[in-house]
Amino acid sequence: MKKVLIKSAQVIDELSAYHGKTVNVLIDKGNIVKIGKEAPEADKVIDAKGMILSPGWFDLRASFGDPGYEYKEDITSGLETAAAGGFTGVALLPNNKPVTQTKNDVSYLRSRNIDSLTEVFPVGAVSIDTKGEELTEMIDLHHAGAVAFSDGIKPIWHTDILLKSLQYLQKFDGLLINLPEDMRLNLFGTMNEGVNSTMLGMKGMPKLSEELIVQRDLELLQYAGGRLHFTNISSEKSVAMIKAAKKRGLEVSCDIAAFQTAFDDSALSGFDTNFKVNPPFREKKDNKALIKGLQEGTIDVIVSSHIAQDEESKKLEFDLADFGIISLQTVAHNLTMLSSAVDMELLIKAVTYNPRKLLRLPIPVVKEGEGANLTLFDPTHEWTLDRKSNKSRSKNSPYWDKTIKGKAVAVFNQGKQYIDDAV
Repeated sequence: MKKVLIKSAQVIDELSAYHGKTVNVLIDKGNIVKIGKEAPEADKVIDAKGMILSPGWFDLRASFGDPGYEYKEDITSGLETAAAGGFTGVALLPNNKPVTQTKNDVSYLRSRNIDSLTEVFPVGAVSIDTKGEELTEMIDLHHAGAVAFSDGIKPIWHTDILLKSLQYLQKFDGLLINLPEDMRLNLFGTMNEGVNSTMLGMKGMPKLSEELIVQRDLELLQYAGGRLHFTNISSEKSVAMIKAAKKRGLEVSCDIAAFQTAFDDSALSGFDTNFKVNPPFREKKDNKALIKGLQEGTIDVIVSSHIAQDEESKKLEFDLADFGIISLQTVAHNLTMLSSAVDMELLIKAVTYNPRKLLRLPIPVVKEGEGANLTLFDPTHEWTLDRKSNKSRSKNSPYWDKTIKGKAVAVFNQGKQYIDDAV
């Protein structure tokens, strides 16, 4: 590993003595060896003026499809994509084939952490085969290294399973993550239910399908106790209910997909299946509520919600195409867009400190003598997501072949480094 000097970077890390300061940072043999105004010699010097240096980014929600769906994304391509996106840690959803529900499944995913820049943190399934009918052995999965429990891209529809999970996980202060969705209300739905779905003649997915489950889960949390995290929320009312629950003292948290506020349901007028996601893009007023939720701290985490889909899953009629966007490499662009309305410190905290705190993981600090677990982010860098820059095995992105602004240009972790050619 080369000795690298990062010059004139602004540090954003509230746990660091250098928070808010512009400094030079020297990295050698995987460690932060010097921080200050000096510019010692190095093998590689990065002029980081106007850039942000923070603890390494952490993604609380991504799917690599390995094992079982390697033709869409495997661990190797997923880790390369995550590193290029600025992430030093990724929590992987359990929706593989087989589902992440045994100690061996967890061990298989964690085995890649020995020689990888980006570390994998498996999320164990709540129910066997994520069918929502029978609980997995969550204590065993916890001891094997599962960092949280969720049925991933599937909601926990069974009320008793959700209740028992909240109770069961309290034995080790585990985190339950649920996608709030009433699958019956969303059955055959393809986009947000509203004026645009009516005009386009497409079956809608009502906000009610999300809001009913948020309300249900909060009532169960009040009753049972425990820690509950809502993932991929999308509606104005969901934000309001979670905000009220936090004020009541419930241990509830939530996240949004980085791309959720970048589009609204009018973006689907061209029937481009790269805009087909679950939850769907909602109305402008919902996006404003999500942004306000970030500003106020109601929304704790920003996730990539990276789901790779091969061309056979996307090059179909809109109603037949699968949901999902590859997004690990474009989170930096979404943060740049959000920074016009939300303080950059809050955004960085939502991809560094908050997700690790929820998972009870060690939190890296920009400090001399610490291991370098860092992300250097250039919010002004313009680039194009195309076949040359894309690290994923799939290309299902609304940003494909488009020039966007904001990029992670250097990443350091576990004695390894990724430095973009642009710097």
